[in-house]
Amino acid sequence: MAEVVLTEKIRRVRLATKATVVSAGTGDWHVGNPMDRRAAAALTGNGYDASKHRATQFDSAWFEECDLILAMDESNHSDLASQGAADSSRLRMFRDFDPLVDDDGDRDVQDPYYGGDDGFDTVLAMVERTAAAIVLALQAEAAQS
Repeated sequence: MAEVVLTEKIRRVRLATKATVVSAGTGDWHVGNPMDRRAAAALTGNGYDASKHRATQFDSAWFEECDLILAMDESNHSDLASQGAADSSRLRMFRDFDPLVDDDGDRDVQDPYYGGDDGFDTVLAMVERTAAAIVLALQAEAAQS
C-alpha cells in the first residue's frame, strides 16, 4: 500500500524524475503475487491504482543503490539491518516521518492481514499522512539541490 500511495503522491508533485519508489519484503513467500485483495480494495476505493503492484524480495545491493530504505515495522528493520547496511542512516522506519507518531516510540505499521477489512483502511490513513510528510521532506531536499 505504501509503495502505491507514495508513488502517486510523488507523481502529483512532479518529483517522479527525482525519486523512485520500490517495495519489497524481507522474505520470498509472496514474490510475483499481487497485493492482498483487501489492500487493493482499500486503495482502489480511495482513487489509487493497485493493479500494477507485484511482490518482490529485498536485495541487499539496494543498500548501495537507494538513498533511503524504509522499514514498516521493527521486525523488518532488524532483518534489513542484519543484511549489512553500509550507511545505517539510510535505513529508517517509515513512521519516522508520521506527524502523528506517539512519543512512546511505537513506529510500527501494523500488518492488517489477519484482521478485518477496517484494518486496511486504518493502515491506509496512516500511510497517506506519512507519505505526505515524506513528500514534503523530498520537496525540501529537492529545493536545496
